[in-house]
Formats: sequence, C-alpha cells, structure tokens
Amino acid sequence: MLRELLLQLRAPQDANFDPLPNLIQLFNAIRPLNTSTSSQLPALNRILQTEPALAQGLRTHILQLLNQRHAVLLLATSGIYPATGVFAETLRRLSHKLLPEVDDSSQLKDALREILTVSDAKWLANSDLKDWETLISLLNFSQTTSEPVISQSKASKTTKPLLSDVLEALRVVAHRIAAAGLEPEMLRLDPNLENHASPFLGVCEEALQLSRDIENHLSAGDLSDLRQVDARHLDVLIDQASAAIDRVRRRAQQHGASFYLTFHLRRLQQHLDRLDKLTVLLASYISQDQTVISTHIADLWLELAMAECSQNNIRQFWRQNAELVALRVTENAGRSGEHYITETRSDYFSMLKAAAGGGIAVALVAAIKINIGARGLAPLAEVLANCLNYGLGFVLIHLLHFSVATKQPAMTANAIAAAIGEIQGNSRDRQRDLEPLVSLIARTMRTQLAAIVGNIGLAIPVALLIAYLVQHLSGVHFVTPAKAKHLLHDIDLFSAGTLIFAGVAGVCLFLAGLIAGYYDNLCSYSRIPERLNRLQWPQKLFGKARWERVSDYIRNNLGVLAGNFFLGFLLGGAAGLGALLGLPLDVRHTTLSSAMWGYSLFALDFQVPWQMILTTALGFLGIGIVNLGVSFYLALSVALRARGVDFTQRLNLGKAIARRFIQSPREFLLPPKKRSE
Repeated sequence: MLRELLLQLRAPQDANFDPLPNLIQLFNAIRPLNTSTSSQLPALNRILQTEPALAQGLRTHILQLLNQRHAVLLLATSGIYPATGVFAETLRRLSHKLLPEVDDSSQLKDALREILTVSDAKWLANSDLKDWETLISLLNFSQTTSEPVISQSKASKTTKPLLSDVLEALRVVAHRIAAAGLEPEMLRLDPNLENHASPFLGVCEEALQLSRDIENHLSAGDLSDLRQVDARHLDVLIDQASAAIDRVRRRAQQHGASFYLTFHLRRLQQHLDRLDKLTVLLASYISQDQTVISTHIADLWLELAMAECSQNNIRQFWRQNAELVALRVTENAGRSGEHYITETRSDYFSMLKAAAGGGIAVALVAAIKINIGARGLAPLAEVLANCLNYGLGFVLIHLLHFSVATKQPAMTANAIAAAIGEIQGNSRDRQRDLEPLVSLIARTMRTQLAAIVGNIGLAIPVALLIAYLVQHLSGVHFVTPAKAKHLLHDIDLFSAGTLIFAGVAGVCLFLAGLIAGYYDNLCSYSRIPERLNRLQWPQKLFGKARWERVSDYIRNNLGVLAGNFFLGFLLGGAAGLGALLGLPLDVRHTTLSSAMWGYSLFALDFQVPWQMILTTALGFLGIGIVNLGVSFYLALSVALRARGVDFTQRLNLGKAIARRFIQSPREFLLPPKKRSE
C-alpha cells in the first residue's frame, strides 16, 4: 500500500496543486493501526532506500507545502504557552475542543493539524528518532536548489526552502524573550536584571545579529563564506539566561511565587529551549553537515508534531502548571516538615512532651464535641460548631507549642521528597547516596512514634479524668450509655466504614498540609509581615517592638495556623457535607477516637466485653495507621511529582531500610543515646 501511495505522489501534478490531501493519505498509512502495532515508518524508509526515485514525489509534495504555507507561526509558537495566562488558555483549549478550528490555508501550523490526530502524540513519542533522521536523509533536501523558495524576504532572496522562516522565527522568539525577561515579577525577585546587562536582552541582540549575518552571506551567494558565521556565542547567552531563570526560581522559594510567575517562568524557559533548537539547526546548516542537519530537523519535527497533537489537551496543560505550583507549596511545607523530624535525644523528648500536651488538648476538644452533640442544635449550626471547635482547638494546640501526630506526615513527606530529589540521578555511588535518606526516614519514624505515644498516652487518661469529674460533680455520666455504645461502634475495627472514614480523614490531613504550604508561600510572596510593619495604628497601640514581634510570628507561623484552622473545617464539615449530599461520608481521627474510647468506657462503667475493648482499641490504632499512611502517601506523591522525580531506587531503598532496621532497630524506635549527641 505504501508503494502505491508513493507512486501516486510521483504522478505529474499541476504547478499549483494542493499537496495536503496526498500527504494526509500517506501519513494515515504510516500511522499504527492500534496500540499493539508499530508504525510503518521503517517500511517506508526501506522502500525509499531500495527505490530512490520514489523519494522525488514525496520531496516535491513537501516542498510544495512549504512553498504554499508559512512556517513562522509553527516554529515560533507551537508547544509554547501563550501570554494570555493559565485560565484564558484553558478556556481556549476547551472551546477549540468543542468547536474545531478552521484551517488557514496560509499557515503550515494548520496543515500539520490536518495531518495529525490527538492519538498520534503517543506513538510519535515512542517512535525512534533514527527512523525520522533516515527519512529526512532519504528525501535529500540538500539537492533541491532548483526548487522554489518559500517566504522570501527582501534581504534573503537566495534563501533555501524553509530557511527564511527559520530566521524569522528566530527573530520572533528572541524579541519575546527580551520582553518576558523584563517583566515586573522577574525584576522584583532579581533586580540585577534591570540594574545590569540583562542576559535576556543579550540573547535577543545576539539572535538578531546571527540572523543578519546569515542573510548577508546568503545574499552574497557564496555558501562557503557562511562558515564564518559563529553561533556559539548565542549558545553561551542562552545558558546564561537559563541560569537567570533558575536564580529567580530559587529566590521565589524564599520570597514566594504567584501562579502567574510560575506560568511565566515556564513560558520563558520554553522560548529559550525553542531558540536553542533553532540556533542548533542554523549552526548545523552553517557547517553544511547533512547528517547533523537531518538529526536536528528530525528532533524539531517530533517536538512540533507532538505539540500540535496536544495543543488542546487540558489535562496535560493543568498537570504541568499545577505541578509547578505544587512545587512552590510543597517546598514551603517541606521546610515546615523539617521541624517535625527530631535528631537528638533532647529533640525526641521535646516532641514527646509536645505530643502529650496535644493529647490533653484533643481530649478537651473531644469533650466539647460531645457537649455540642448533646445540645440538639440545628444540623447546620452543629456542623459549624464542630468546625470551629476543631479549628480553634488545633490552632490553640499550635499556639501552646503542642503537637498532633496526624499533622506530621503531610509535612515530613515533603522533607523526604526533597531529600529524594537531591539524590535522584546521582549514579556515582547509589548505595552511599541512600544512606542519608534511610537515616532521615528512621528519624521520621521514631519522631512519629513519639508523637503517637504522646497523643494517645495522654488523650485516654485525660478523657477518663474528665468523665470522672463530670460524674462526681453532677452525679450523671458525661456520655449516655446509648451514645457510648454508638461511639464504640464507630471506632470498632470491624465496623463498616471505620477504616474508609479514616482514609477520608487522611485526605483532609493531606489537604491541610497543602493549605499550610500555600499560606506560607502567600505570606512570603505578598510580603505580609513587611506590610504589617507599615501600619501606624498598631505600633502606637502596642508599641513598635512588640508589633514587630507579632509580624515576625506571623511570618513564621501563618501557614501552620491556617492549615490547622482549615483542618478543623475539613474534619468537622465532612459529615455535614455527606448529610447535605445524601452520602455516607464521615471522618475518623485517631487521637479523637482514642479520647472517645476513654469517654465511652467510663460511661459504660467498663462493663464491656473484652472482645469489644480489644476490637475498639485496635480500631483507633488502625485508624491512626490509615490516617498517617494516606496523608503521607498523598503528600509524598505530590511532592515527588512536583519535583519531576521518578524515584527508580524504591527496591534498593526498601532493602536499605530493612538492613538498617536489622542492624539498629533502636534507631527507628527510640532516641539516640546520650553519648551520640
């Protein structure tokens, strides 16, 4: 079939024939029939190798398409985010998915969209670059000097096919880089871009000079003089501009980043990458090395083709940008997470004391929740009361420097992800690289164990004490027997939904970690502490030094306070949301469940079958494992994905952890001995 199509392409054509239908037909024949089959590209190459005369028709069709359509828009914009922003681009992609675009007969970009389909992106990505290089070499475009010239400009009348559009695209991309490099968001984070010579302006000037040099030599008609043009200086400037982008990203970690800045930096890097590809292509043309030219054309073709296939892909677009924003959020959360990983013996016991205080506070929060439930409030009022109870309770826990065990995984996962990101790709000594990570995990596990022991170890006895005092002072149980049985049923390990609702709570804990990171980023980006210090009336009311301490506290704690407060609304509002939607939705939190266990047992005068005591005790322990596991897994997955880390050493890490645990189990359970400090 391929040979018949190639013979059809060799048929005599009118001077103004439209090559697009024949090229679409040929590409349909090359395309794999399904995911289990391979493309016919190697077969096409074999035919062209054995019958070089058939390549003439295909070459003529491609050159005719290049003659009829401009390639500047394709080369300068395809695969690069527009300047309109995230939401405007999302709406554009959505509208173009619903209503297909009309083909512009003057643009090569539109012709490519007619040839390709959305499903082509996958097989193009998996295709062998060597096959495309072979095809381009077989077409032998270097021997088509007699063919018509496309897109001729006054300064480049002798330019070969496609070259003038490449030069024009180089100029377009260079101007966009210069403009994007002087955006106010960039200058805010790196004032040197304005005070000193901007590498982005340097890139633009050098790219324009390169295009002028090439056009001047081509106008002279002597290709041997073209070798005098040097594109290496532009490569150096592109590297300097990329380094400037990395510098802005690093500063954004300390000073905060907006969604716009994240999008803008990615778009600017895309322009630099495209300029680099165009520069490399021009450099290979200058060197007149046909093999290198074929390689770079094939590489650029695949990039542009896959970009056109996914130009309306909303999911991919949002995933790419959401990952960058998640990186900003998780990096802030990761810095907070470092405080939840103890190292010394004193740190360990400090965490144990903080967790014990958290257990006392959670027992009080649980008592207030029971009291709210006994007042017969309207459903909405009860939900809001529970939300405020949880939210203000968790905020108070933080203000008192206490700790809740379930808050830690979402924070510590980001710190672990950052450590994984540091060792990823280091192949010098993989086993040695894993050892610091194993130590970090061991410290995290023993810290988490201390927090759980401190929380549960105090939540239960404090709950029993409160229940005893209420009965002693009022003569009635704090919890009715019927309510106590219901509470025990809710945390029974074998009750339907116990572990599922624990997973819902784990999701809430994960979201609270993201919220904390978001508000830390917002505090840095919006410079809230500095703006607070500019207020005059609080300084007069509280004194300048005291108000500055308040601002510093907000700088260091806004994210955690917001995360704790919203966690209360997530936990307290889940049941209300389930009732509103008619869904069996609820949450189970291990520390709260352990306090409820203590209240319930006392209310029933401990006259409970030992089997129920066992299953409910296992229940709140199982709830804790699910709480921690779900929140840790989600936080670690998002943090790794945000950093673009595909951790391939999972098995080696598991073996290293097991080996360390066998050698030194104490390291995972107890603090280091005093002499090790």
